[in-house]
Amino acid sequence: MAEGLDELLDEVESKFCRPGPLRRGAAARPRGCGGGVLGTERDRAAAEETLRSAETFEKEDDLDSLINEIFEEPNLDKKPVKLKSKSSCNPSVRASTQSLGKSCSPVYLGGSTAPCGIGTNTSQRACDRLRCVACDFRVVSYDDCMWDQSCDYLFFRNNMPEFQKLRTKLVKKPGARAYACQCSWRTAEALTALQADPQLRWVCGRH
Repeated sequence: MAEGLDELLDEVESKFCRPGPLRRGAAARPRGCGGGVLGTERDRAAAEETLRSAETFEKEDDLDSLINEIFEEPNLDKKPVKLKSKSSCNPSVRASTQSLGKSCSPVYLGGSTAPCGIGTNTSQRACDRLRCVACDFRVVSYDDCMWDQSCDYLFFRNNMPEFQKLRTKLVKKPGARAYACQCSWRTAEALTALQADPQLRWVCGRH
């Protein structure tokens, strides 16, 4: 009788007290019939809830890390790039820039004794920045010289602005100044307004 009862208890224990496998690597419950089938289901549900909580925590932690990377402050050790200012801080450069753009009015030609610079009605100076609007060459000048009477258009057309070739037609004359571009030439001995010679297409190229 006692032996049959033991066999019956073993059979009941094997059917109703054996723990079911937990999902995703959860630890198995030790053998025994402390909670029966209801205890096993409760443990399984608790294990699944714990696993879900762990996954949620990991997702939230990853999201926090991503947000921190996005809003992470830039490295303050890096030196800011300095942009160069277009304006000059050098007073001499600034002064020379401001002086550019002034032109003679009226424009004067003059001999070697006439001072050069910006010519005005009150300050008569020979312009040393003449430019020809016909040939688009800068007008050159040579002090204490005059052009030989044999000069012609082709001579200046072929030799401007090479002084070594132009000097073959220069004649020494103290007090005179020889002017020339690629298409015109003049010799001045006294201060003369350029408008007095309408054939010349020379203008002040601004100082």
